[in-house]
Amino acid sequence: MVAVLTGDIINSRDGQILDWLQKLKKVLNTYGHSPQQWEIYRGDSFQLLTTPKEALITAIHIKAVIKQTKNQDVRIAIGLGEENHKAQKITESNGTAYIHSGESFDSLKKQTLVIKSNNTERDQLLNLMLNLALLIANNWSSTVAEVITTSIENPNKHQKDIAKLLNKSQSSVSEALKRGGYEEIMSLNSYYKKQF
Repeated sequence: MVAVLTGDIINSRDGQILDWLQKLKKVLNTYGHSPQQWEIYRGDSFQLLTTPKEALITAIHIKAVIKQTKNQDVRIAIGLGEENHKAQKITESNGTAYIHSGESFDSLKKQTLVIKSNNTERDQLLNLMLNLALLIANNWSSTVAEVITTSIENPNKHQKDIAKLLNKSQSSVSEALKRGGYEEIMSLNSYYKKQF
């Protein structure tokens, strides 16, 4: 079983394209190599192959990275399932994970993050939880997004270490994590991982 993330950048034409493009490439590079595990296509769309367990935190990480820019956000559909054909380029690979990801991405309306697998009951519950989490995540400021990104990238570091990395006070890091609902989102991710 694999997970495929299909996404695109909201407001991709606002401001400097290189701002978000470099950030997107950098974060995708932490999860694999292009074009086999990830690819950017049509200018502002991307696909990434990962494991089902890592799929949600990966999507949240990408969102936190992109939210550091002034005008952009990201829409992502996570498809869980099989990979029946592995091509040299991820965009040419196939299987139920790709189909679930593509179909749910096409059906995204107001939500910016959705999960689809063969288990509709589990999907329904997870998507309900995601919609609640997004009430906070969709409103992250660039400062909150930066602190959350750094915390995700350094999961074993304490707040004082994160503060040092960002050249901020520990209290401002703590405040940003609280405002961003970091603990609650990490609890959601733990619950999500237990499903697999």
